[in-house]
Amino acid sequence: MRQFIIRRLFLSIFILFGVSVVIYSLIRSMPGDYVQSITAGNPNVTPDAIIRLRALYGLDTSVLEGYFRWVGEAIRGNFGDSFIYKKPVAEVIGSRMWTSFYLAFSAFVLQILIAIPLGVVSATRQYSKLDYAVTTFTLIGISLPTFFFAAILQRVFAIGLNVLPLQGMVTARYDYKGILLVLDIAKHFILPIMVFVVTGVGGLMRYSRTNMLEVLNADYVRTARAKGLSENKVVYRHAFRNTLIPIVTMVGGSIPGLFSGAIITEGIFAIDGLGRTALQAMRMGDIPFIMAFNMFLAVLTLLGTLIADILYAVVDPRIRLS
Repeated sequence: MRQFIIRRLFLSIFILFGVSVVIYSLIRSMPGDYVQSITAGNPNVTPDAIIRLRALYGLDTSVLEGYFRWVGEAIRGNFGDSFIYKKPVAEVIGSRMWTSFYLAFSAFVLQILIAIPLGVVSATRQYSKLDYAVTTFTLIGISLPTFFFAAILQRVFAIGLNVLPLQGMVTARYDYKGILLVLDIAKHFILPIMVFVVTGVGGLMRYSRTNMLEVLNADYVRTARAKGLSENKVVYRHAFRNTLIPIVTMVGGSIPGLFSGAIITEGIFAIDGLGRTALQAMRMGDIPFIMAFNMFLAVLTLLGTLIADILYAVVDPRIRLS
């Protein structure tokens, strides 16, 4: 196990290097840059001023020279200052990622608590009314566009019934502190979490149902039933554990999404999370932020994959990592 982890960590260094090369090349190859974004439509900006601005933001170098300058600073832990926010990129990401994390993690826990039990029950009662009801709910959730469903929730609960906030993270006219502030933020998070859960639970539910059906048709399950074991023991002690193996893959792959934020949902509900910030940075050509943000996601992706591989051995002792 230890050798496996060390080897994977060592391999991750080369993967991150390749990712950084691709991302930086793509960013510098995009039409327009930050200087063009802030000077567009301003007739008072002279060509000499644009040249000075490009030199100030390090955009006057070639792609290769700019990349090695960036990677040299990144190795020292300096990812530069955000062009937009005029702050260190690490500080900007750190101040916003926890907002996205609390929002996404709450929704993800609810998705697991809803999807996996319903998927298992639906598989054990295949072609029943409950199975058809779960399948219908799954298809509705998968088919709903995020922006459309969010608009419906806002119209019903915020505008129509006026029981939940329309947008934002806190109530502007009150200066809550302590537990009251936490409750106020939680109230503002209800609608975004509902969007996350309803639109995201369908895929996990179908995945759980499909894998449970495959396991229930396995030879060892039929043998367990032939030995006279109760249906609950067959399903939850023997079949369910093997169903968890592919689900672990999805859980590990979901780690980057917990921190990256949801661009559409955060934008609709005016939540100052990392997804909304990243969209703004991409529009403005904020190279330091975009690079740090994507490398942050790359690290989380590699970490999630490693955790998923380790959890394989926990869920199924037959698997040995070496």
